[in-house]
Amino acid sequence: MDSASSDRRTERTPLGRSAENGLKIVITGGFGVGKTTLVRAVSDIRPLNTEEIMTRAGEGVDDISAVRDKTSTTVAFDFGRITLNERTVLYLFGAPGQERFWFLWERLFIGTLGAVVLVDTRRLADSWYAIDRLEQHGTPFIVARNRFEGPAHTLEQVREALDLPGHVPLVDCDARSRSSCKAVLLTLVKYLYGIAAAQQNPEATP
Repeated sequence: MDSASSDRRTERTPLGRSAENGLKIVITGGFGVGKTTLVRAVSDIRPLNTEEIMTRAGEGVDDISAVRDKTSTTVAFDFGRITLNERTVLYLFGAPGQERFWFLWERLFIGTLGAVVLVDTRRLADSWYAIDRLEQHGTPFIVARNRFEGPAHTLEQVREALDLPGHVPLVDCDARSRSSCKAVLLTLVKYLYGIAAAQQNPEATP
């Protein structure tokens, strides 16, 4: 993919005093799917990254066959923050995608209200573990298809391939674009509020 799009803001916004609701959100998915790019694009602050340069020594450990142009990788987590409105702030944690770092996910999921599973349609199988772990934890999540070059698939085809239930939102995303990433996060927050409302008033659920 190209470098970050022009709509990524160069100025960073301080946290407003009126902020009351801080929600922990995890961005997860397969190796090289764009999680770090998403956090960088949407964060109001300079994001914390734990990236290391990939070397030839790691070729036998991480499968880079589908991401030949990738030169660095997250070895712990990414962290960013975005203010959605005067009261709601999201704290974003980008989970590492390699299998050898999956043990970190358990701790990242602690206190998490929701998650975004970022997927690459060329490598959908890489997202199955993330979806499985979130379902086992009972963590609400949505799926965002990061737009890479390659064969076109409809969202319904992606839903079927991932065996996603109909109630789980599935949206398109450009991880380089702040506006696109913000729309994804708004979709997740609306989904979480809908779940909370249904739990408070189960009789209103169809």
